[in-house]
Amino acid sequence: MRTTTITARRGTLAAALALTLAATACTGAGEVAEQDGPDLSVSTGVTDDAVVIGTHQPLTGPAAAGYASISRGTAAVFDHINEQGGIHGRQIDYRVEDDGYDPARTIDVTRKLVIEDEIFAMLGGLGTPTHGGVVDYLNEEGVPDVFPASGALAWNNTEEHPLTYGWQVDYTKEAKIQGEYITENFPDQAVGYLYQNDDVGENSQEGLDQYLTDEVVAREHYESEAPDLSSQMAEFKRSEAEVIVCSCIPAFVALGMLEAASIDYQPQWVVSSIGGDTATLQGLLAQFTKDTDAEGVPADAFLDGLIITGYMPRVEDPDDEWAAFFADIYEEYGEGDTLTNTHLYGMTQAVMFAQVLMSAGPDLTRQALIDALEAQEWQGPGAVPFSSSDGDHGGHQGAYVVQYNEGGETEMIQGARVTDRDGGLIEESDYEPLSPEELVFHD
Repeated sequence: MRTTTITARRGTLAAALALTLAATACTGAGEVAEQDGPDLSVSTGVTDDAVVIGTHQPLTGPAAAGYASISRGTAAVFDHINEQGGIHGRQIDYRVEDDGYDPARTIDVTRKLVIEDEIFAMLGGLGTPTHGGVVDYLNEEGVPDVFPASGALAWNNTEEHPLTYGWQVDYTKEAKIQGEYITENFPDQAVGYLYQNDDVGENSQEGLDQYLTDEVVAREHYESEAPDLSSQMAEFKRSEAEVIVCSCIPAFVALGMLEAASIDYQPQWVVSSIGGDTATLQGLLAQFTKDTDAEGVPADAFLDGLIITGYMPRVEDPDDEWAAFFADIYEEYGEGDTLTNTHLYGMTQAVMFAQVLMSAGPDLTRQALIDALEAQEWQGPGAVPFSSSDGDHGGHQGAYVVQYNEGGETEMIQGARVTDRDGGLIEESDYEPLSPEELVFHD
């Protein structure tokens, strides 16, 4: 099942963001009856020739511009796998439901996937506020909840959510690496935090604060339904913050940069992986400046010098074998849009999920999938070590640091480092993923 992106024609910057962000005003929570522990010996969604996998994604709404391409990337990899013969003779039937980044809709579409579509597993359900409303339900229903697309610490809670396996480097680990990098490379410079007012911001500050204390001169949050960062950027300028660490979704990274430029404020931006896809930012900047005084200003004028943390292959790296492999797949199986790192997010998830299906063997049950996750020896495509073992469902364990330069070049300025979410050291990683030719992930 292929995804469909719905975009609206927008005029001014304020109108564009109001349209794309209004949906987050809705909230909701599911009521689930108490029941005995789920039976994992079942093969729900599995036949001799297919396995049904589901996901909830923001194909419309406030996060669509930044994240709708994730499921397109995943679908392309699954199409490639299916054409190669599938996994143990089974085709992957990938069902994508649009929740609009609205937690209430996430509950509805998740119930549909579980009850009507009878999915075998949930893969990459996107969003901290959205997936947080269904994680209990999935675990209580015995549906493996694999690789939520969020860095919230909640996905690594093996006692409350034993069937949930984190994937993205968690916000605290990533922020620790950012904090150390800033202290080493921007010593004594004033720092401001711009963050989303939910677990994203809370968890990120926990990591940053382990390295940045007296340097922090301003902490400003945004609400995802309020498309105006004028007061936040004015406060950063007033407080003379020289570095801004942005734990933000792409729309608010772009908005922050535009607001800063409008008041002649030029800080060093340090952006986390959730908002650092430069190709997505270029599109948003072009969209948000349409019919404004900034229309026609090249996106690179805002992005030049941007520092980004990441943990996956990047489309800008001409020497990355996985990036080249994914580009070839998307050229054949994609939807014709420009390949971005957001596509690669979904493509990397798809390859890793396929590895687990391979390891689970031909007699596929939910218990076999869980056993494979717990025992998997991960060998890529991600650039840092990965954990899904008993007691640690933390996913990617660290990040590298790159800098984007005008003209499209991305320079690796710090290699991969790993850490924990607490007070442990940040250490260099010597992890090397296998190449696409070496890694077995389909028949």
